[in-house]
Amino acid sequence: MLRFTILCVGKIKEAYMREAVSDYTRRLTKYGKIEIVETNEDISVKKEGEALLARLQEKSYVFALDLKGKLCSSPELARMLERQATSGYSHFTFIIGGSDGLSSDVTERADCNLCLSPMTFPHQMARLILLEQIYRAMKINHGEKYHK
Repeated sequence: MLRFTILCVGKIKEAYMREAVSDYTRRLTKYGKIEIVETNEDISVKKEGEALLARLQEKSYVFALDLKGKLCSSPELARMLERQATSGYSHFTFIIGGSDGLSSDVTERADCNLCLSPMTFPHQMARLILLEQIYRAMKINHGEKYHK
């Protein structure tokens, strides 16, 4: 069974955004276990990074969301997850930084630095977009229909 951890800085404040995140979290349970771990926002990106790194589990394949990361399509993300799963990974951690991004310690530790878009999104919205893309990747990998 696959496990997904979304490791992120800050909490979602808006009720409508929490509902949308809950919806995609619920949908993903069909494909594995999903956990969202929130760390506190800090005045320093370095301290946020230390808090994020302290919560990483050893045998997890780590994706850091970074504006300088690799851009990929939804099918490419699906292939990346499938490739790592067939290589022995069953746990995937996606890290979302705070409003000032991620520390270099986090991006250097990541197995893959991934860019959701060259556009900038609030980190709360990035969480929702990421969950939708993981869900879409699982649908693709299971040969299930999903709107285009």
